[in-house]
Amino acid sequence: MSFGRTPNISTFNSTPPDRGSFPLDHEGECKQLVKEYLQCLKDNLGNNGNCRHLSKAYLKCRMNK
Repeated sequence: MSFGRTPNISTFNSTPPDRGSFPLDHEGECKQLVKEYLQCLKDNLGNNGNCRHLSKAYLKCRMNK
């Protein structure tokens, strides 16, 4: 019995990212965006739908640094 999957499909093995591939924001260059996002979450009772623009801005900041 296959219990929901075909028997000839192998399982997917994932590997964690390389150590250091996601550098921390030691300089605090994006810290203000984090504060704004967390305040937005607090104001919207944890509903992140209204705060996605801030999340997007934070990720863009991190990618550019």
